[in-house]
Amino acid sequence: MAGSDKSAKSPNRGGPISRRQARKRAVEMMYEAAQRGADAVTLLADRVGSVEVDPIADYTISLVEGVTGRKTQIDELLSEHAQGWTLDRMPPVDLAVLRVGVYELLWAEDVPDPVAIDEAVGLAKELSTDDSPRFVNGVLGRIGTIADRLRAVL
Repeated sequence: MAGSDKSAKSPNRGGPISRRQARKRAVEMMYEAAQRGADAVTLLADRVGSVEVDPIADYTISLVEGVTGRKTQIDELLSEHAQGWTLDRMPPVDLAVLRVGVYELLWAEDVPDPVAIDEAVGLAKELSTDDSPRFVNGVLGRIGTIADRLRAVL
């Protein structure tokens, strides 16, 4: 009986999708949407349930919807704390990673601040340039130091 519960919750072929995999998929979808000039939630909606793509985790959906819904606030914070960098100058992958990182840092209540930062740095290592992990860590670290105050006002 417990086995049928588990399969009902996790219909994906390879077993449960980890949070790390879900984050990576969210970053990839936001990057793709930015490259196409499309809305990430619309792109996501087109893919959910499609047999042509791998199943999409609930956490990926939460991240894409959350980042999209708070994009203005997230981008303002990034502009403020990315010393010497405008959003337009940032590599698009780094921007997608930073947006997910800020969202998790400030609005994902079940993700501890250090985990949000570490996961974003890990994604930058995996998906972007050699300089990206240090950049992502610096920006999110600055935001992390004031995260409690930001959560109180956002």
